[in-house]
Amino acid sequence: MKTSLLASVIIFLNNLSYSQTDSLPKIPFDGMDITWIVGQNRQKNFPLVVTDKKSSETILTASAYLDNYFNYNFAKPIDNTHTSSSTIGRANEFTLSLASIGIESNYKNIIGKIWLQYGATHYIVQDLDVSVNRGRNTGTGNLKFIREATAGYHFNKWYGVNIEMGIFLSYIGLESYLTQENWCYQRSMVSDFTPFYFQGARLQAFPTKNYKVEFWIVNGWQTYNSFSKGPAVGISNLYRVSENTQLVANFYYGKDTFNPDTLGNQSNRLRFHHDNSIVARYSNHPSAKGISQAAFCINSHYGFQYGMDVGDNITSKQHFMYGTSVSNRLWFSKNKLAITLRGDYIANGGQYLDFSPSPVSPNDFTDMIVAEPNKAIKILQSTATFDVMPNDHVTFRFEYGHRVANMPYFAGRGGTTSPSGWLNGPTTNLPWRPDLKKFENRFTVAINFRL
Repeated sequence: MKTSLLASVIIFLNNLSYSQTDSLPKIPFDGMDITWIVGQNRQKNFPLVVTDKKSSETILTASAYLDNYFNYNFAKPIDNTHTSSSTIGRANEFTLSLASIGIESNYKNIIGKIWLQYGATHYIVQDLDVSVNRGRNTGTGNLKFIREATAGYHFNKWYGVNIEMGIFLSYIGLESYLTQENWCYQRSMVSDFTPFYFQGARLQAFPTKNYKVEFWIVNGWQTYNSFSKGPAVGISNLYRVSENTQLVANFYYGKDTFNPDTLGNQSNRLRFHHDNSIVARYSNHPSAKGISQAAFCINSHYGFQYGMDVGDNITSKQHFMYGTSVSNRLWFSKNKLAITLRGDYIANGGQYLDFSPSPVSPNDFTDMIVAEPNKAIKILQSTATFDVMPNDHVTFRFEYGHRVANMPYFAGRGGTTSPSGWLNGPTTNLPWRPDLKKFENRFTVAINFRL
């Protein structure tokens, strides 16, 4: 049985290797300008490139990324904590959101990528990964400093086939973990409620110039470790109809419920998630001093949980998530300026994907959950974003955002930490409850650097 399996693997790899019809590498999406698409790097030149002098083949590409912001929350929370966002964690102060350096290589078809990161984003995203508490010999203490780390091999079959293993940025959703690649600074709520990273393996295939399909096997939903006895699986489909139109459909299926009361902490609750998007550019005049480009994007999500866990049988009608984000972007002055208007909405039954607005319980939010455990939190968001882009490497971003929810979910003047605003602060004003509001208004200024 083992010999048969090994032989099958060898045959599969041999079939992927060079042949007469595939002697020269083919490049997927060759000739297409995709720098305008939301979630894509807009760089057209990469100055930190090392090449082989004999073959002129690229050996590696180095890069640096820096994201800083000042976020003014009109509620002026006393603890300077901006709640319920994976993008913005602080208010009314200057914040280093993310600093990252890395190298990538496809030299001689060997795939290697390592990106290191540091900044406030750690606490919002990676530090909240409780999967590392299952068992030992792992932890966010080290892993959180790795943004991406993958190793694999590229086969010159069709327009390329890649096999990789490591820590990846998530394929779920349209918007990127890197704010510079998005049209708005604060991500849409459907993107905020979905994963930013996976640990596992993937098979990428480009059967044609315009189509990519990926098969994923991962530990879980934004987890370094697994909550269940088996891995989660997923598939991603990307079809670029032309340079001006992109279609995406993603699917995820796995067991992801965290429940320490379950024997062995093994999840028995199944999760399904699907998102699809269309991004289309309907005007393109890159040399125009007026409107040089115009595009829109629609990203829609639907997912649910179901199954028995510690005596409660959850149905998909109780634990569900659906939402949509619609954006329109206009570029001006030879793509040096841009304005984006976006509206998005999300409903999350059972609140199984939402953020906790405060570490202090009870509060107005948890009171509503206790009273109606499967009540859906519903959030409506609108943003207006103005970008100044002198070149491909620097972005000055100005953004106004408004959010409103059907539950108290956003920080008020009294903050969400303690009476004094400090962790483990004075308790003389007890009893004290976090100050939560049903609406939020903010204005954010960000400077982003990428090389």
